[in-house]
Amino acid sequence: MPYDLTNYLVIGVSSRALFELSEEDEIFQTQGLEAYSKYQIENEDKILKPGIAFSLIKSILHLNELVQGKRKTEVIIMSRNNADTSLRIFNSIEQYGLDISRAALTSGRSLAQYLKSFEVDLFLSADEKDVQAAIDAGVAAGLIYKTDTSYEDNSASEIRIAFDGDAVLFSEESEEIYQKQGLEAFLEHEKKNAEKPLPDGPFAKLLRTISFLQKQFGSDDNPIRTALVTARNSPAHKRVILTLRHWGIRIDEAFFLGGAPKEGVLKAFGAHIFFDDQDVHLKGSSRVVPSAKVPIRSKE
Repeated sequence: MPYDLTNYLVIGVSSRALFELSEEDEIFQTQGLEAYSKYQIENEDKILKPGIAFSLIKSILHLNELVQGKRKTEVIIMSRNNADTSLRIFNSIEQYGLDISRAALTSGRSLAQYLKSFEVDLFLSADEKDVQAAIDAGVAAGLIYKTDTSYEDNSASEIRIAFDGDAVLFSEESEEIYQKQGLEAFLEHEKKNAEKPLPDGPFAKLLRTISFLQKQFGSDDNPIRTALVTARNSPAHKRVILTLRHWGIRIDEAFFLGGAPKEGVLKAFGAHIFFDDQDVHLKGSSRVVPSAKVPIRSKE
């Protein structure tokens, strides 16, 4: 019987998100494919260092160990490498004991077209074009935010995922009013439409999937904890709360910051990853927790 991936939380992660490959990428960018391939093959027994998404992926895979015989998640390694240059990646996966057995290797072609083939719920990548294509195809995707910060391996028994609100969990509709008409018009619009649920954003489906998974573990010592970290404040908070209630989703922690910096609460929350759509927030958040940028869907 075929293995049905629709029964799991499926994460697609690129090799450059899972492992530290900045040196290798520099070789590819400056010296070309042949030099890159030669380097990878010559160093395929040299284990790669963990990348920005490593702790998150390690913690997500831990969910499969909680209930014997009942897997909850699957992780797909997705790379523009070809099979011949990917052995180093698989050797590193094996060395770290990561339970990853599936892969998509495209020899330089876009990965986005294969995401739905693997029923991917979340795609993490360091390639901006792949992430944009994934968002445009309706798949939750985050561009790993590059930083000089070295994160400690905080993989633990509890996964902590933080989300921005507008243009991430919710559509960019309200955010566009703020950008074009200012704060006063935004607050008036949200107050007027407080009882009207916000439209789905690119990560709404993912949050529903996570919420469904949380309910399978129960409320006591749940291994997944979520947080909403938004620049909204009163009175714009009401529409968010009622939208989540309408969706039937209980988010574990919510922070309505009113424009205050986000990095303080993200560090205290201990996020394995934070998703936001704006560089102004990501520059600060990436100094304290792994972060990923969610691009706006391309206008057709």
